[in-house]
Amino acid sequence: MRHQNHESKLERRAFLQNALKGAALCVAGGFLTEMALSAGKDSYSLRPPGAEEEQRFFSLCVRCGLCVEACPYDTLKLSSLFDKAPLGTPFFEAREIPCYLCPDLPCVRECPTNALDSKHLEATRPIEELKMGIAVLDSAFCLAYWGIQCDACYRVCPLIDRALKIEQKRNEKTGKHALLLPVVDNEVCVGCGLCEHACITEKPSIRVLPREFVLGAVAEHYLKQERPVESAPGAPAPKPRNNAQGYLNEELL
Repeated sequence: MRHQNHESKLERRAFLQNALKGAALCVAGGFLTEMALSAGKDSYSLRPPGAEEEQRFFSLCVRCGLCVEACPYDTLKLSSLFDKAPLGTPFFEAREIPCYLCPDLPCVRECPTNALDSKHLEATRPIEELKMGIAVLDSAFCLAYWGIQCDACYRVCPLIDRALKIEQKRNEKTGKHALLLPVVDNEVCVGCGLCEHACITEKPSIRVLPREFVLGAVAEHYLKQERPVESAPGAPAPKPRNNAQGYLNEELL
């Protein structure tokens, strides 16, 4: 009788232990699911060089970490459960350690699946073809826009006077000193993050974002005119178009 009671107690204890373990796993699973969902579409991560097309990158990346090991500056790291990037994928945070654009691109060279496109290893490929992101400047907090001379971001840009330029503008407040304003060229910027890393404000006033977060898009029927269209000999001169509103509404007048 005592033996049966002892076995019954052991069975109840084992049942309670298994129930507690199951509950803990459910709670942990819900927590991890909530973390994954909380990242959402509004979160972003900067990818290594050669990962311009996100869908292509995800389809080929095997989370091996070889690109992370190859980076001589410890820029790249593999995402954990607590990072915004999908688990196990390589990314970098420009404010901490930017991409220094190694001439030989060891991260791309070591990628075994071509998730980091090996076309960038060709000697004839210009650096501008690396498209990790675009630097976005917050003029409300950039000291240069306050009239304080600061060109920290401009000086570290590897594509100085091309991706990041300085424009002079009259200082309307003083009427004496010119404002030297940093301006980003979206078509040239590669998103290395050196400017964000160098920014002297407490929170960076220039920040690198993925290109899809910055660039707009237009419908295919809109044509961008790169140069003036030459009129045929003897054709009348075109009417001047002063602004977009007049152009859109001139047929209604």
